[in-house]
Amino acid sequence: MNTAATAGRISPLPYLADSAELFEAIADEPWAVFLDSGRPHSTAGRMDILAARPHATLVTRGGMTEIRRSGTSPLGDASLSPADPFELLRRVLAADGRATPLPFAGGAIGYFSYDLARRIERLPVRALDAEGIPEMAVGIYDWAVVVDHEAQRSWLVSAGRDPRAAADWDALLALFSEPPPPASRQAFRVTGPVTCNLDAAAYRRAFARIQRYIAAGDCYQVNLARRFAAPVAGDHWSGYRALRRLNPAPYSAYLNHPAARILSSSPERFLEVRRGRVETRPIKGTRPRAAAPEADATLARELRESAKDRAENLMIVDLLRNDLGKVCAPGSVAVPGLFELESFATVHHLVSTVTGRLAEGLDAVALLRAAFPGGSITGAPKLRSMEIIEELEPHRRGVYCGAIGWLGFNGDMDTSIAIRTLVSSEGRLRFWAGGGIVADSTWEAEYRECLDKASAPLRLLEEHGAAGGGLAAS
Repeated sequence: MNTAATAGRISPLPYLADSAELFEAIADEPWAVFLDSGRPHSTAGRMDILAARPHATLVTRGGMTEIRRSGTSPLGDASLSPADPFELLRRVLAADGRATPLPFAGGAIGYFSYDLARRIERLPVRALDAEGIPEMAVGIYDWAVVVDHEAQRSWLVSAGRDPRAAADWDALLALFSEPPPPASRQAFRVTGPVTCNLDAAAYRRAFARIQRYIAAGDCYQVNLARRFAAPVAGDHWSGYRALRRLNPAPYSAYLNHPAARILSSSPERFLEVRRGRVETRPIKGTRPRAAAPEADATLARELRESAKDRAENLMIVDLLRNDLGKVCAPGSVAVPGLFELESFATVHHLVSTVTGRLAEGLDAVALLRAAFPGGSITGAPKLRSMEIIEELEPHRRGVYCGAIGWLGFNGDMDTSIAIRTLVSSEGRLRFWAGGGIVADSTWEAEYRECLDKASAPLRLLEEHGAAGGGLAAS
């Protein structure tokens, strides 16, 4: 049975507790995307979104964005533009602001790398771009599968903008009503040692440099990250399914893009827009989980009561209040939650909530650009911290610390901060872990925190062949 949803369509599908079983049907298609709540391995998230076969794609490299639309030729209709990628996204997305019965009923899904900030701010060019992948890769999807785990309902939705969706509707309903059995896949495996671009000595030197910048008044906080890498082979979707069992998180994602596969288990919301209401939930403050309940409770209590971690969190809250204030109505920015403890599979975090309401005439794209990249992963003040990051981190961050998520044709948006995120291309997988350094930080504690945050990806690699999880300095 089909019912109208604005100009598009919505049809119910059988509910499955694990949407990974649905995604199996499209996992190998180019531009297939899975925005994953972490269910059933965690109850922190609620909605899953699965999509494939976009009718347009936007891929930004350096100063140019390739816009490719589906057409009659095998390559489609492609054009190159030097314009601001955010403005191009706005034009291609052409959000209409009409209400939809589900949060997402078609729109843009993809990633915005940390280095896309170079199209917003003037930054030095010092770190090595070893990834060589696009700064932005976004598909415009007319249809999607939306799963609400709290309501235990699933739907196939379409915005009605791409005639192919209407032509394929019955086939899509059949595909997701009775998903095929899992395909026979090559095992995901690590084929060499795990390396890191900052060993203890190099990290300590970078830490000391940041402390000197703080003492000189250049900045208050800088997020310094370490990059881990390993050669890999086999099926990345299988690797992601293993990761989501190890580290389920409410803003997880698997993106099968032509240039790279993205395997993300992020716990952090970046920006959400619902009918003009804005929310961001920055994370600052971390402790590892302990196996023994008593020890785990002690670590959680220590984090809740830590004056240092609360001060770090407050710095970023103030930064984000300023970012939201650029595009929100005067007087609408508020902080309804401060220093709330949230616990995940491997770590405890302090999370705060900042809200606002978009000013008249401004949209989700304007918000994304105004707040990009997220202040929780740069430091404060943002621009100076980013300059210091470029000086001290040997490699560019790429997708790490950028954003992953969706912007709907209805004008709404939900994105994550791309932390706990693995990026794979050309046979090599990379991931990063970092933390905010302030005046009273110690290098040993910050170094340890990086390893705590990297524990799930490192365990994934160990379970799939990394020799003893050894870290050789690269």
